[in-house]
Amino acid sequence: MFEIRLGDKGEVVCEGRLDASQAARAQAFLDALAAPDVVDMARLEYISSAGLGVLLRTQKRLLQSGGGLRLVNPSRHIRDIFRYSGFDRIFQIDDGA
Repeated sequence: MFEIRLGDKGEVVCEGRLDASQAARAQAFLDALAAPDVVDMARLEYISSAGLGVLLRTQKRLLQSGGGLRLVNPSRHIRDIFRYSGFDRIFQIDDGA
């Protein structure tokens, strides 16, 4: 199961498993937002390479206009995935919102 929605403070909230079966839906949601800046990952259990691709495409789009994504509250497992893939050098990752 995967859910993506806007939180109370305008942040993007991801819950569950962001994998290939959910990547198109997540990409469409992020593309519909003019300038998402915070993605709360507190309840994200898993992210596949397809999910990483969604975030990378969004990051590239935002960087062109001077913005960028800040990923907050990742679990240790999710943070490790970003570190092992080198994506921790592409995104700002914080433990708290």
